[in-house]
Amino acid sequence: MPLSRRAFLATAAATLAVPRAASASSAPLSVVATTGMIADAALNVAGPLAEVRALMGPGVDPHAYRQTRTDIAAMLRADVVLWHGLYLEAQMEEFLADLARRTRVDSVAETVPADLLISHDTYAGRHDPHVWMDPDLWALVVARVRDTLAEARAEAAPAFAANADAHLADIARLATYARETLATVPEPSRVLVTAHDAFGYFGRAYGFEVLGIQGISTESEAGLERIGTLVETLVSRRIGAVFVESSVSDRNIRALIEGAAARGHDVRIGGELYSDAMGRPGSYEGTYLGMIDHNVTVIARALGGAAPERGMDGKLEAGA
Repeated sequence: MPLSRRAFLATAAATLAVPRAASASSAPLSVVATTGMIADAALNVAGPLAEVRALMGPGVDPHAYRQTRTDIAAMLRADVVLWHGLYLEAQMEEFLADLARRTRVDSVAETVPADLLISHDTYAGRHDPHVWMDPDLWALVVARVRDTLAEARAEAAPAFAANADAHLADIARLATYARETLATVPEPSRVLVTAHDAFGYFGRAYGFEVLGIQGISTESEAGLERIGTLVETLVSRRIGAVFVESSVSDRNIRALIEGAAARGHDVRIGGELYSDAMGRPGSYEGTYLGMIDHNVTVIARALGGAAPERGMDGKLEAGA
């Protein structure tokens, strides 16, 4: 009979319980992060003072992700486990609550002030978790990562603070690029149609109407009525571009395009956006800065705005 999550956690904890050496503080801090965005924040804050592992890679949907046995072993061995919270890792919440009794665990986005979060009618009592879509909000998460790592390794706190300041300056510059670039999109064209409702904070920050086929979680189903309503919106408002997401099937977006075509209105795919996961490891798009730079640049260019083809610093892959 398979072990329950709680039973497996207890068994693994006993198996992996190894006394830490007295010189452990001189070794790199072991950090496990659930998402690539959080891992990127930890890497920028800690630099060589930590070994950071992300559980979820490119194209992985955090709403549906369940921890594997390898993940559990890694988290039990870690000095710090960083997760997003706000019900993003919906399938992992029970496990992470158990884990918090055994090691240092922090839900880094839960500390964003509630008055800055977006509520959602479909999810009573919960907030939209996609705060990374607004760099100004993501800066608060980076600051929380800095503080959590400093609590875990106090002697490294000054280095963490200096690294965080440098990264936060880059995020502030990204936010300025986003504001200036997206302001060039004609106001009637500031409508962002995507596979699921991951761009609410983006829309609020930059004055875009956001229409997602699915809700804030990809676990919600898109009914025929919702698709029909969006087809009507595309046709009546003459919206010419919709966007696919790297971590969500494009099936529903294709249905929108076909539905609009049946009504005599041509809609094209404006590009692929990074919503719940970053690009491939080792690429610029595989960083938080590159992820948002890509999204801003692709959206602006597809909707009639002015943006350099290679983005803020010319680092985007050609044809982004």
